[in-house]
Amino acid sequence: MADLLAPFQKEMLPAVDEAMRAIVERARQEGDPGLYAMLAYHLGWEGLGAGPKAQGKRVRPLLLLLTTEAAGGYWHRAVPAAAAVELLHNFSLIHDDIEDHGERRRGRPTLWSQWGLPLALNAGDALYALANIAMLELYPPVAPQTTLVATRVLLQTALHLTQGQHLDMVYETRAAVSVADYWRMVEGKTAALLAACTELGALLAEAPETKRRAYHEFGRMLGLAFQAWDDYLGIWGDAALTGKSTSGDLLERKKTLPVVYGLSKKAAFARLWAEGFPKTPADVPMLATALEADGARTYTQAVAASLTTQALEALSEANPQGAAGQALERLAHHLLQREV
Repeated sequence: MADLLAPFQKEMLPAVDEAMRAIVERARQEGDPGLYAMLAYHLGWEGLGAGPKAQGKRVRPLLLLLTTEAAGGYWHRAVPAAAAVELLHNFSLIHDDIEDHGERRRGRPTLWSQWGLPLALNAGDALYALANIAMLELYPPVAPQTTLVATRVLLQTALHLTQGQHLDMVYETRAAVSVADYWRMVEGKTAALLAACTELGALLAEAPETKRRAYHEFGRMLGLAFQAWDDYLGIWGDAALTGKSTSGDLLERKKTLPVVYGLSKKAAFARLWAEGFPKTPADVPMLATALEADGARTYTQAVAASLTTQALEALSEANPQGAAGQALERLAHHLLQREV
């Protein structure tokens, strides 16, 4: 991946970071400096442990800018949109951490655990507002009509994110969650923002409608496939290779794809789940074994592989061009072919 992506990462991501800093600076210039300090901490710019790891991988802005270039546009013109999607993503993370009572994010204490719930909620709202301000920075040189359409895409995506998060929280206490219910949640919580990134990239490249739809479908399927693989790795991955715990999802009783499938079989796993297992970390291997026996491992792997194929087929239909197109394809492979 490094050979194809590194030149684009080296050029694009600093430009995104610069644009984000310029937008977030408004929280200091036009308000209390304490708000800026909270945002700068969450974004990994300041505070204990600040640095690249705390800033995240910036996959979404990179996806948008590579799409813009691969679809025949100029990525420099799309930088405000790339900053906007990353700010929107971080808005959702602040709220997710609050709603999930998460105390760690990217190896650091979460915003709410440091500043308290009310101030963290307000900081998340500020990032939402700043994301919309960033999108409007497209004009000029982007035409007003295109800027308006791009902003509408961002706003619709924000609604989808909140719809997905709503379902995620509702499902925590709902006894029966079907596989169809699961996909409704993932469409909003994971797939919507990736689809927005690729659609916005094509839109800002002034690509024809058919190509824009193909890129949207690529981003959407990329998100669905990524989540399916993530759920698989959360139980059967190699933690030493992926960095993802293979006990956390079951221990927290998350309704991931393997779990909802296992529950639908109404066999050994469903009986253990109904009895409240896992009750301790020592119970996790037993649950994983029951899931595998009920076919959840084979099912999840097959679904993830099918979605991966569909994502790559959608990308092929979009017909990305040039070095950016090759880098975009490599990024997709990297996201979809992690250690399994």
